[in-house]
Amino acid sequence: MRIDVRKGDITKVEADCIVNAANSLGIMGGGVAGALRRAGGDEIDREARAKAPIPVGEAVATTAGRLNARYVIHAPTMERPAMPSSPEKIRAATRAALRVAEECGCRSVAIPGMGTGVGGVSPHDAARAMVSALREFADSPVIEQVILMDIGDAMVDAWRDALGETEA
Repeated sequence: MRIDVRKGDITKVEADCIVNAANSLGIMGGGVAGALRRAGGDEIDREARAKAPIPVGEAVATTAGRLNARYVIHAPTMERPAMPSSPEKIRAATRAALRVAEECGCRSVAIPGMGTGVGGVSPHDAARAMVSALREFADSPVIEQVILMDIGDAMVDAWRDALGETEA
């Protein structure tokens, strides 16, 4: 599995699935969730809410609407909107998202910074939790590429540090 770290708008990425750092209620209000809903369409939000509640540590796939993906995978890092998250919840959400991506046959998975917005986890701690979960799937027979994508330098730099990369 190849891991690519990119700075940019995840709503514009081309991948088999895009992960949404969700809440257990499936409400796509602000942050990345709101951006995915605005770019992809309200049907993503309606389907996510219909599949709720989604416990932290589990994930569900929905349509991707107008996004350049087949699925949006909703992996809660918090129980309710705007609740604090933790590195443990981020690790569990990342694992759950990758499990569902495998079940859906996704070869490429785009993942934003998880739990770093309203969840309040530092990019450094979130990156370490996410990379830890990614390493558990390094030998995935399905997932070939993970794109870690965020609009912020702090998250991009934190992923690079966690992966042991240096900027060229």
